[in-house]
Amino acid sequence: MAETLAAATPAVEMVFIKELIKQWRAQDAHGAWDGKSDLDLIAPYIVTKEMRRQMPVMGDPDPETLWRVELFYNAVGLAIERSTGIMVAPMMKMHHEGFGRMILTAGRLIVANKYLRDVHRFGFDSLEKLAEEGAKLIAAGTEMIEKYPEVARL
Repeated sequence: MAETLAAATPAVEMVFIKELIKQWRAQDAHGAWDGKSDLDLIAPYIVTKEMRRQMPVMGDPDPETLWRVELFYNAVGLAIERSTGIMVAPMMKMHHEGFGRMILTAGRLIVANKYLRDVHRFGFDSLEKLAEEGAKLIAAGTEMIEKYPEVARL
């Protein structure tokens, strides 16, 4: 896994990946992860096709997986907030069987709306795919705020 991430170092420089790493570092109040590299922190987001094949098709997500999903969308929301100057709040409603919904709101505006399923398999094939998905969500959220700024400020 470390070799796969080390080869993808240019993706680490993308805005979303930096924000995601900040989210993880902020969760470490006691310094337990000080010795971990940034790539080691976000390694659980990389779930290759081979790894997915080994996972059951149906399964209940564990609390750590749900937390990882929340941190992913928190990073998206903060990146949108940094680019627009408008506070963005995440809200997640998840069924114990691993399906649910994640929304990001700014004022009364829903800037991102994502239906989630098979959350126990949440991850991306590579660091680049992780960065691309984050960047895509950030761009869509920023566009929504720019289109309806008066609603986002309510």
